[in-house]
Amino acid sequence: MLKIDPARLLKDLRHLRAFGANGPGVVRLSLSSVDMDARRWLAGRMNEAGLTATIDGVGTVFGRSRNAGPALLIGSHTDTQPTGGWLDGALGVIYGLEIARALAECEETRHFAVDVASWIDEEGTFSGFLGSRSFVGENVDGIVRGARDREGMLLADALQRAGLAGTPRVRVDETRHKAYLEPHIEQGGRLEAHGKSIGVVTTIVGIREMKLCFTGQRNHAGTTPMSIRRDAGAALVSFIARMDEAFRDIADADTVWTVGRIELDPGSFSVVPGKADMYLQFRDASAARLHAMDAALAALIRDFNAEGGVSVAMTDSEPPEAPVVMDAALQAHLADAAEALASGQWERMPSGASHDAQVIAHHVPACMLFVPSIGGVSHDFIEDTAEAHIVLGCEVAARAAATILRSLQA
Repeated sequence: MLKIDPARLLKDLRHLRAFGANGPGVVRLSLSSVDMDARRWLAGRMNEAGLTATIDGVGTVFGRSRNAGPALLIGSHTDTQPTGGWLDGALGVIYGLEIARALAECEETRHFAVDVASWIDEEGTFSGFLGSRSFVGENVDGIVRGARDREGMLLADALQRAGLAGTPRVRVDETRHKAYLEPHIEQGGRLEAHGKSIGVVTTIVGIREMKLCFTGQRNHAGTTPMSIRRDAGAALVSFIARMDEAFRDIADADTVWTVGRIELDPGSFSVVPGKADMYLQFRDASAARLHAMDAALAALIRDFNAEGGVSVAMTDSEPPEAPVVMDAALQAHLADAAEALASGQWERMPSGASHDAQVIAHHVPACMLFVPSIGGVSHDFIEDTAEAHIVLGCEVAARAAATILRSLQA
């Protein structure tokens, strides 16, 4: 009978946590010395589990089953944010390791092939999703040559320092890799608020990011009457209020938008701002809703400029990301496993965060499973998940992995 080892699972998660530990959290930036120590440890654990592990030319740790395919690939990332939590990404990687061991220890499933990956730089120390993008065959050579971290180190130099320069890069084998599973913490509060233990992800949301630049006229804050001011800062604030109203008319319960940064020029108490910039992001699982928000924003800008006084112009900060739908058949395997082990304690839901699964899904059918985040907190040192939910999530993922592999072999 297929059975994971909860003590072994938790021990490995805690051991990984020790690499870069900072209070309850972790600082383990991609290709740092502590990150490479963690990767070498992980490769060792994969080898002990009967996988053939390598660290490839961009830093991805890849454990290949010695069994013939078809294979289920399970993965996530072990790099963190500068103020990272101990489970973000790491949970999915250690789930993959434990599931590979559990399948190998069960007579009925020991012939199944599970490959396990810890993708490099999901968090974007140099360039987001570097490992998964390289894996699916995207040309990342320009990124390797030109990307820098926030201290200015070139990615190429970091790879050289890590001893990876010139090392071959692992690539997807579409004759072998027939499905991809990425378990993850939710990084939000929906499951906890609903009293659920498992989330089956339907879609990874699409994202729009843009910069809006307001141009008015600098002037003296004491001598310029309010009636004749062309205050770019005040215009920006009023625009946000209109935008909020317009977006609320379009949004559903999962639609989100954020003004993440505002800059005023010159930023002085005594000067009416002549320029003001805002950095806007919005996310939704529906491509149609994203298009409607795009259209609403364009109409607001058009109307605002027609009023005169302060003008506004918009540029994209990043190329638009479309929503990525998870494979329906794989979702069904996760749902069946969740119902069998946690009847009534699971729900379908979108992922509001981005994940390597959205890259891999364009090449291999993909699915995701969530476990609750305590207080909905992630990307912070206090990020946590109850041990019972960690164990249950792995049990659900292992059961689903077995049924996925049976269906692939059939």
